[in-house]
Amino acid sequence: MARPGFRLAFLATLLALVVVLLGAYTRLTHAGLGCPDWPGCYGFISVPSSEAQLAHAELHFPDTPVEPHKGRNEMVHRYFAGSLALMIILLAAKAVRRRHQQGQPFMLPMLLLGVVVFQAAFGMWTVTLKLWPQVVTAHLLGGVATLSLLFLLTLRLSGAFAPLPQLPVRLRHLAALGLVLVAAQIALGGWVSSNYAAIACADLPTCHGQWWPKADFVNGFRLTQHIGPNYLGGQLDSDARTAIHLTHRLGAMLVTGVLLALAWQLNRAGLKIMAWLVVLALAVQVALGISNVIFHLPLPIAVAHNAGGAALMLTLTLVNYRVRSALGWAVKAAPGHSFAARHQGQGLHPDKQPGTAIGHRLLR
Repeated sequence: MARPGFRLAFLATLLALVVVLLGAYTRLTHAGLGCPDWPGCYGFISVPSSEAQLAHAELHFPDTPVEPHKGRNEMVHRYFAGSLALMIILLAAKAVRRRHQQGQPFMLPMLLLGVVVFQAAFGMWTVTLKLWPQVVTAHLLGGVATLSLLFLLTLRLSGAFAPLPQLPVRLRHLAALGLVLVAAQIALGGWVSSNYAAIACADLPTCHGQWWPKADFVNGFRLTQHIGPNYLGGQLDSDARTAIHLTHRLGAMLVTGVLLALAWQLNRAGLKIMAWLVVLALAVQVALGISNVIFHLPLPIAVAHNAGGAALMLTLTLVNYRVRSALGWAVKAAPGHSFAARHQGQGLHPDKQPGTAIGHRLLR
């Protein structure tokens, strides 16, 4: 049976997915500076439209003429993000009120509240620092983290899953590795996007007709870029963008290998549905990534690629939640090596394994 707050958490998760996609659409339509100020737009709560508003915008922002379509994209994203922030504040308030009720999460809503505060700051800095790649990438990661944590909260409140039987320890470790690698690949994707390196290599499987073209990894991943210039369109040269693009491709290969191994282990453990979910999400994301290169980054496919990354992250969140909430973990796949068997008579419970307390506090 679902616990109190489930519906609100579920709706917030759906809204967070919309916000992530709107952020991607805003970035891909080069509308990140569609409003040169924050939180308003040229000093107004919406994009200037009347003659008086346009005159005010021209007077106070002479270097950034009003582009209504870009301003609308930016403001719609802000409206949805603001609505999401209010829902997370409400979730946190309800968690405080119910903190003494058994089974009600408390730490997770508080963590979400902290993340959304940082997200608001990064949203402001994205504009005031003129799309500084470090901030844009961090803002993307914050959005994905918000989505994943809301989904985790929804899972915890759903009451829909029965405890799993004992699972191999290596499965838990592989699931955690997959989650970390997917997060890292999303960060690389954000770095590709914020440095406008998505079509730095326009061919597959080679790049510029070579298996290893000239690439400047030092400048491509220099995190000490100056704050001040307008980074719309990017500031890096071709070799640096090539290095970023190549790294993202290599990361995709690594993620693919690890997730296929994870799917195989899930299938061996009898979790066939989750195994197929991993394979499906991975296949769709790889296909979208390849399509971006072949078709030279069409907007619908580029936005779908962002959606695919979010879906892959949600899938790994579900897998880790289910694997880590199992009754116990066997050290080996063979029978007779469960935690309970190894510690029989010692008065220990599977949840008391060393190193699992923190994970259980958030995941169970």
